[in-house]
Amino acid sequence: MEAPATPAAAKKPPHPLPWLNLLATEPFYLLHFLVFFSYFVARGSAVEILSSPELHHRLLRRRSTFFLGSAQEIQAILAFLLLAVVKMVKLESWEAFVDDIVFYAKGFLFAVALLINYHLAFCYLVAFLVIFVLSQQPACDDLGDSSQLTPLQLETLLTEGSTSRFWLLILGKNVRTYTFFSCLLCFPERPYAISWQVEFRNQYSSRCVRASRLLPELSITYSNKNISFGIVDLGHFPNAAEIFGISLGGALGTCQLPTYILFDHAVEVTRFPEFTFDSKASTPKITKSNLCRHFELDRLLIDYVSGK
Repeated sequence: MEAPATPAAAKKPPHPLPWLNLLATEPFYLLHFLVFFSYFVARGSAVEILSSPELHHRLLRRRSTFFLGSAQEIQAILAFLLLAVVKMVKLESWEAFVDDIVFYAKGFLFAVALLINYHLAFCYLVAFLVIFVLSQQPACDDLGDSSQLTPLQLETLLTEGSTSRFWLLILGKNVRTYTFFSCLLCFPERPYAISWQVEFRNQYSSRCVRASRLLPELSITYSNKNISFGIVDLGHFPNAAEIFGISLGGALGTCQLPTYILFDHAVEVTRFPEFTFDSKASTPKITKSNLCRHFELDRLLIDYVSGK
């Protein structure tokens, strides 16, 4: 029997300095910060150590250039800021924004370092490869009003969600019933929901990390007594993917994560995205508006408010 997940209600108090906390605890942010900050040190010493007097003339055209930056550096910074503004407007997820911005920052840093010396650029390239191997961008840890579930807990909630507490007390020795009773203890308001909106993800997938904030934010708005939201990490339970008809890759090389499935009375109603084996078919973009439109979350909320 699997241990019950931690309920969404039991949240840790927010850190007063969340970005400082991430920088100190997450290797992904810490290593990138150190690499980007090292450019200022490398830039100051490159003139005397790494190259010829032409580089000195290129980077230090005037005495204050070390602080103001060369023309190439200023152009790179302006282009980077322009891309950052465009991405900030277009992207809904903070994780997706950070992923794109870090990628662009790597490209600009490599290009500027290449102007100084190709040895320095090669060192940055190696550093980026090491960071890629050793660390990964963390997913959003805020569950909102959703619940972190295991596949067994989800199956139990779907198949035995309409069971009464009286029946549970009588058949409490049954393994599956005991599992459901443990779900009642962890999610006292969840098992009686008619519908479940579930996201199947893998925390080690970049695509899942980029979309990890969407369902928790939707759960804050649309969670009620008729519909609950849950998250199942198939990275920890890969054998359960086949039960829900989800492919994790394999010979076809197509990973169907993240996948969002709406269950109504323990029956799958629809899923998003609807993957097909047609190679020409494009995968729809995962956004909050597309999820709301596909699962008709606004209609479900209106039905709940109107008492239907």
